[in-house]
Amino acid sequence: MRHTSVVLDASAILAVLNAETGAEMVIAALGDAAVSAVNYAEVVSKLVERGASAADANEACTNINVRVVDLDRALAERTGAMRSETRRLGLSLADRACLALAERERVPALTSDRSWLGAVPHIEVHAIR
Repeated sequence: MRHTSVVLDASAILAVLNAETGAEMVIAALGDAAVSAVNYAEVVSKLVERGASAADANEACTNINVRVVDLDRALAERTGAMRSETRRLGLSLADRACLALAERERVPALTSDRSWLGAVPHIEVHAIR
């Protein structure tokens, strides 16, 4: 299994796929990045929502070569439990899945959502823009 140095939020992956501001920071981390299956599904959903076929969306995600981590029972439980810690910020299920994976892997999370900064004090978060 590859070493993980960072966990990517859907917004970070979409920044790469859409050549948005902050993409270069994400590209630099792709070699050993991971993404929760929940966030991966969110990326595919956003691409399809914007007109891509499911096949094209899947191919685009596959081409960025990021390790997809299944949401197992332990991650699901932590994702759910994190609701009380993050309710004030309105973090979504996918947001919390990303943070839970970063917590478990003990690595930073990359996102474009600056509201995550300090959301859970012991989880390091880097905003890409």
